[in-house]
Amino acid sequence: MLDLFLSAFITLFVVIDPPGCAPIYAGLVQGANNRQMVAMASRACLIATLILVVFALFGENLLGALHIELNSFRVAGGIMLFVIALDMVFEKRTQRREERAEKVRAEHAGTPEVEDVSVFPMAMPMIAGPGSIATIMLLTARAQGTQQTLVVLGALGAVMALTFLSLAAAGPLMKLLGKRVEAVITRLLGVLLAALAAQYVIDGIKAVSSAVATAVTAG
Repeated sequence: MLDLFLSAFITLFVVIDPPGCAPIYAGLVQGANNRQMVAMASRACLIATLILVVFALFGENLLGALHIELNSFRVAGGIMLFVIALDMVFEKRTQRREERAEKVRAEHAGTPEVEDVSVFPMAMPMIAGPGSIATIMLLTARAQGTQQTLVVLGALGAVMALTFLSLAAAGPLMKLLGKRVEAVITRLLGVLLAALAAQYVIDGIKAVSSAVATAVTAG
């Protein structure tokens, strides 16, 4: 169970990337006081958690309704995560997040009050984006039984708690780390995510190959 928890925790941590979300959030909430920053951070994490839990528990049923096999989703999800990993290594993901944040700031530049960014863009797509949704669905699909599913959800809860802490302390955290340290951390996490994504693709291809071999043998 500990191995499953660590595997799920590391995968979700890399995909959600709490240290990477902190500078984006700090830029979006410029002018807000500490109370407003903490309130928006808590709302963003709560909404993102609810979205991910829904996909974790009912995502497989959704795939079934769309007539998509789980192994196909494993391969597609692995490829998607690999693309995200490449973006992290070459800093494209951070650039896109900053551009999205800048767009939101520009749209609300004329408003005197602090804009609530907890739902958009923080909860979705920053935290609960396509990558994290695909990841939580893959992890729960691999879990066997209720106990392992709860372990995966526990890992999600731990990552979301760290995400909240990163957002709530975004200002001081950015002063402590700086952009260079953040860039190094992002690239290291990207390399790790690439390896995990490759494993998802390999698992999916193995399962498909095994199913085909069984069908051929039976025929």
